[in-house]
Amino acid sequence: MSAKPILWIVIPCYNEEQVLPITAPLFRKKIMDLIQAEKISDRSRVLFVNDGSRDRTWEIICDLAAEDQHFLGICQSRNRGHQNAVLAGLMEAKDRCDITISIDCDGQDDINAMDAMVEEYLKGAEVVYGVRSKRDSDTFFKRFTAETFYKLMKTLGAEVVFNHADYRLISEGAAASGGF
Repeated sequence: MSAKPILWIVIPCYNEEQVLPITAPLFRKKIMDLIQAEKISDRSRVLFVNDGSRDRTWEIICDLAAEDQHFLGICQSRNRGHQNAVLAGLMEAKDRCDITISIDCDGQDDINAMDAMVEEYLKGAEVVYGVRSKRDSDTFFKRFTAETFYKLMKTLGAEVVFNHADYRLISEGAAASGGF
């Protein structure tokens, strides 16, 4: 691979006014670290998808984009749900980058795992899942329902990655073939 890949980090946001000022600098630092390590192109971006927030989320996204070219934002007209916000971001990114990483805005996923995800892509992986090693921050109900879901899907014969989140890397090739 001669050219450095363009990465877009896709982050769905719903009422993230309190967390965005904390996590946005972390996402910027991560993308800058990967650029400085010459793993990705300087044309890489962080794309926030406002999912119809009722607080100042969109205003904060606009301010971030005005301050730094590495931040972009799109705004849905109303709340369409987490998965639809992720999909909107992936659709926006698909013709503009080589790889996307989707991650939640709340900071619960290990942002430093992006280094290993990009490394796996550079070695030839088309899809790299972020898998939680523990669910300590989840409530009992959330842990129980998540584990039940994965067990039920496996029983039904579905191929699922246990405890994976919406934290994943998808290559342009996987996206084009419907890999997401």
